[in-house]
Amino acid sequence: MSSLASVTQWHHEVDVLICGFGMAGSSAAIDAIDADPGAKVLIIEKMSERYAGGNARASGQSLMINKNPEALKDYQRAMSAPNPIPEDMLDIWATRMSQLEPWIQARAEEVGAKFIKGTGFSEREAVLEFPEFGAREAVAYTSTILPIPAGVWLAFKANVDKRPVQVMYETPLTDLIQDPDTLEVFGAVVEQNGQRVNIKARRGVIIAVGGYENNLDMQRNYCGYQDIYPLGTPGNTGDGIKILQKAGAELWHMRNSGQSGGIWPGILHPDVKTVFMRNFFMQTFSWLEICADNQRFYNETAELQLTHYKEKKHGFFTDTPHINAQPVHMIFDEVTRENNCLVVKAFTWNIATEEIEWSDDNSVEVEKGWILKANTIAELAVKMGRDPVAVEATVAKYNADCARGEDEFGRHPVTLQPINQGPFYALKIVPAVVCTSGGGKRNMEGEVISTSGTTIPRLYEAGECGSMFSHLYQNGCYLTEAMISGRAAAKSALAQKAWD
Repeated sequence: MSSLASVTQWHHEVDVLICGFGMAGSSAAIDAIDADPGAKVLIIEKMSERYAGGNARASGQSLMINKNPEALKDYQRAMSAPNPIPEDMLDIWATRMSQLEPWIQARAEEVGAKFIKGTGFSEREAVLEFPEFGAREAVAYTSTILPIPAGVWLAFKANVDKRPVQVMYETPLTDLIQDPDTLEVFGAVVEQNGQRVNIKARRGVIIAVGGYENNLDMQRNYCGYQDIYPLGTPGNTGDGIKILQKAGAELWHMRNSGQSGGIWPGILHPDVKTVFMRNFFMQTFSWLEICADNQRFYNETAELQLTHYKEKKHGFFTDTPHINAQPVHMIFDEVTRENNCLVVKAFTWNIATEEIEWSDDNSVEVEKGWILKANTIAELAVKMGRDPVAVEATVAKYNADCARGEDEFGRHPVTLQPINQGPFYALKIVPAVVCTSGGGKRNMEGEVISTSGTTIPRLYEAGECGSMFSHLYQNGCYLTEAMISGRAAAKSALAQKAWD
């Protein structure tokens, strides 16, 4: 931390400083100005305006709508059983979730955007991730704001742009200015053009800078992952967690039985840091995946997106095995190549922000060499750097299973389509992470809890960094929790008397 004594000049003075311009930061700014139009609110954002928005911009834009807070509380309690969320937090969160929809609708209406029921990219009106825990009672429906992709984020950014909120882009948070004894926060140190800039925050500082999914050292140390790739913003490198540690915050939910959002099949792009999500709406099924030992290792066509890529083993939901099965390749034939775009085009950073195109029939990617092509399975195996005899045997066994209509991994008979129409193709599949939820421990008013169990004065936290979710995750709850926590943090900060 930096002390007040180290400050020789305040370069900016504001009432509320919001660090991070994603869903939590935008929600905090909107509510801060609406509650106190005279308040001076500043958002600092690490990325350029072109790349602002955090994971809110790259996500599926799902908003879980609840009409029954008791059922929602029961559902979340069951999903969080291995690492319980405090009951008082569940009470407040469930109540606020049940009251959130009109506020979201107002944000859409204010900027002329369309709020709809459903995900916007599938026919499902409600995504029920864990019915056995009470999803059907807890989830009224799923909603979003058009367009797809990034409609929710675009609507909230437009709301901020309409308000007298200053936004400083390319301005990362580097430190907090605190009393070394009481830990009270007086402002923050940021970096602009390589220079130290001191910002005085008269009422409070809100940390809403996202998680650590693009920090491989933190992934290895907190989760034990060797290699993992982000589907969201490359800007989430754990900056806030390090600053919160330095500020004296207690950390929680750093591992979350892997990651609450799951580890999905990803596809590397050679020119960017983030990955595509492999399509989970395949139209044909003449394909399989092999792992490090050249064998299949799971039911490739199971609808694992409905549990955020958690699978149940021995009565316990755990991460699907991609993270522990590397290297993994998807092998497919001409039928699958022609009839399926291999990436999801509704979300991920590459689609929503980088605006990278992927051809509908994958032909462009074959020509570029991103997808390997060969006339035989043995030739394809050599190009993958694998044992051709072993790969041929795996494909032959799968084709035999297709012929008899019964699969060792339980694929539905409809999906048992042989890989026999050449040429043949292979694509490397990497473990891809949606987000992390670890960070500083906080209460439902956004107050950060210190290692001694007390709140750190004038320091607040919202969104993915320090999320309350501790184990399994229900689709549509990260963006809505970011809204709730951002709004609460803004209210708490504004309740403070200016320290000077």
